Amino acid sequence: MRVLVTGGAGFIGSNFVRYWVDQHPADQVVVLDKLTYAGCRESLQDLESRIDFAHGDIGDTPAVLELLRRHQIEVVVNFAAESHNSLAVIDPGRFFATNVGGTVGLLEASRLYGDLQRFHHISTCEVYGDLDLDADAAFAEDDPYRPRTPYNASKAGGDHAVRAYHLTYGLPISITNCANNYGPFQFPEKLIPLFTALALDDKPLPLYASKENRREWIHVADHCRAIDAVIARGSAGETYHAGTGVERSVEEIADIILDLLGKPRSLKTTVPDRPSHDRRYLLDASKIRRELSWAPMVEFSEGIAATVEWYREHEEWWRPLIKRAPISEGEAWSAR
Repeated sequence: MRVLVTGGAGFIGSNFVRYWVDQHPADQVVVLDKLTYAGCRESLQDLESRIDFAHGDIGDTPAVLELLRRHQIEVVVNFAAESHNSLAVIDPGRFFATNVGGTVGLLEASRLYGDLQRFHHISTCEVYGDLDLDADAAFAEDDPYRPRTPYNASKAGGDHAVRAYHLTYGLPISITNCANNYGPFQFPEKLIPLFTALALDDKPLPLYASKENRREWIHVADHCRAIDAVIARGSAGETYHAGTGVERSVEEIADIILDLLGKPRSLKTTVPDRPSHDRRYLLDASKIRRELSWAPMVEFSEGIAATVEWYREHEEWWRPLIKRAPISEGEAWSAR
């Protein structure tokens, strides 16, 4: 199979590329990435001989179309997105340009190409809005979208475009909405690598005032397996949830990291909430379990311990990246 992975130098994308070349060694993998601040070619450095890399923008329809034709691509897996909620509060246009406009450019190239077996799009639990902290509920695939932040809304817009291309043009699409991913190669602006980096340097860990807000967590390796299952066995036009049912609050994550690193919990500090800070996400993943026989394999306590250890052992990877972040640590946690 010939697979185009867009955003393949990002966190989930690079892990997916690693997964795919390991699980499907006979396949040709082409990576397309714009290499914005969070796109790290270094994350793929040891795979250079096993993949083809193209530096470019998913929104450049003629260039993407030429890439699809040159490599005779059969499957597109779209990870390309801006994904930092706090940065989206500061610069929302950037997020709509990539997550909606860029996605439409990629869809249009795929439509004009006409030979895809599958266009798979990576979405998020955040498009559904949020849940009450004490609610006995989870988001289902047919729930309405109620995004509350610019990032969430931009991802929702991209999802709608993907479905429209299926219904209008017959493009064979599928979508996965995922829980919060964690694992190696995540840019150190996100919760787990950020808190790990700060704790290693004995710096304060900034918790929002709503530190009891909860997220569902999935190891990136389990997410990659879910995407593979959807591409291999999922139906065109369908959406599948990749979730684990494992919920932890921001404060629980901070405590776990501090304990794993032998650091005092007094490093925790409180900062003002981000606007429209969602309270809780939880996905009903019964459909993918029932129809595609997928289930998570990485137990959370083992996965987060391995992840924190990875960042401890790979400071040479993440320390240079901190300087590339478009907003400072303080701005990231108090965006207005």
